[in-house]
Amino acid sequence: MKMKITLVAFLLLCFWSNSKAQSFKAGAAMRNITPKGLIPISGGMGTPQIPIGTKGELTVRAFVVEKGGTRIAIVGVDNLGWPAYLGDRSRKLINGVAPENILIGATHAHSCPDAYGFTNEKGETGADLKYLEWCVTQIADAVNEAVSKLEPASLRTAVGEAKGKIAFNYYADQLYDPRCGVIQAIATTGKNQGKSIATLVNYAIHPEILGTDRKLISPDLCGPLYDRIESKAGGMAIFMNSAQGGMVTADVRLENGKEANDWNECIRIGNLLADEALRIVEPAVVQQNPDIYCASKKITFPIDSEMMRYVFKHSPLAAEAKNNDYSSVTTRINLLNIGQAQVLTIPGEALPNIGFYLKRKMNSAQPFLFGLTNDAFGYMLTKEDFGGFERYNYISRTSLGEMTGTIYEEEAIKFVNESPLPAK
Repeated sequence: MKMKITLVAFLLLCFWSNSKAQSFKAGAAMRNITPKGLIPISGGMGTPQIPIGTKGELTVRAFVVEKGGTRIAIVGVDNLGWPAYLGDRSRKLINGVAPENILIGATHAHSCPDAYGFTNEKGETGADLKYLEWCVTQIADAVNEAVSKLEPASLRTAVGEAKGKIAFNYYADQLYDPRCGVIQAIATTGKNQGKSIATLVNYAIHPEILGTDRKLISPDLCGPLYDRIESKAGGMAIFMNSAQGGMVTADVRLENGKEANDWNECIRIGNLLADEALRIVEPAVVQQNPDIYCASKKITFPIDSEMMRYVFKHSPLAAEAKNNDYSSVTTRINLLNIGQAQVLTIPGEALPNIGFYLKRKMNSAQPFLFGLTNDAFGYMLTKEDFGGFERYNYISRTSLGEMTGTIYEEEAIKFVNESPLPAK
């Protein structure tokens, strides 16, 4: 009899230990990466500007989720773009997360230090290499801390239309995706039970209210968005951009034909987007112990653009790119299932029509697109749009080439079809 009781107790202990190991967990951490001095800022191709001050704080935000043997890190960096040759340096310093499961995306704020290493015709760059190397360590530190803070959690995910004067397409007013995706992890045990661990907002918009013209180092609208969400929901906020290329930007238009390009407008739009994100996720069903999935694949794009070849050839940051003939570039894309949400990463700025098409093909009623994630290769157009009309001349020049969007679409859809379905 005693042996039977001992066996039952042992089996219960094994079941309890296994169920505990298989529980969904989440953790979050942030680092301030505002430079200590005034260093050049970049809003795209061209000579970086020397700033005269700062407004708000630049941050790195890491959101880690885990279940069973799968652990995923999602990182948002306040910057114009964060190329793989910087992200890979952080991946080498991160413990406990497989490198291919670490997604590093840029908010695309146009008032941040140059992370591309753009050079002028003399080969000179305004990039502060010591600052960027410091950011590399801060990213790794944030992820490592988020891993150490993993705790049992539940999940709420939702996608809905963000209403109000937030974004528009500068090329064609209504050609943009108004949908906002939200992923929120909530603690289920301990002193923080019932409180938010992290709230992720996914929306397509250029955070360029200030741009480089105001000559301020700033997270733009993302800073007020973080503050608003954290003041209302608690935990940490993180923003991941979407298919905002060509040319989905902040709606700063005034009735007199002018624009409100100041910090007050950053606050207005950041707060409004934050409020809409919280409204969208508030009625979502709480998912207890949701499943997660993460896969990655490498894809190769031809480099047809002379301008982009010049960046690869002369940037002091793109050391590994110097090992090829600049005819092509290989990058990594990810597909995630997080509960009911499905996420695809985009290594650049996909145009809205690509975004709409991909979301329609994804296997979820809650499709998320993380733009400028794992790499930042400029604009991504379909071959039909490339150089098609005058409005697209600039974005065609700053694309890798005519086939970039088409190759990405084909590979992404194949990726979706080969992957398991998210929860319903």
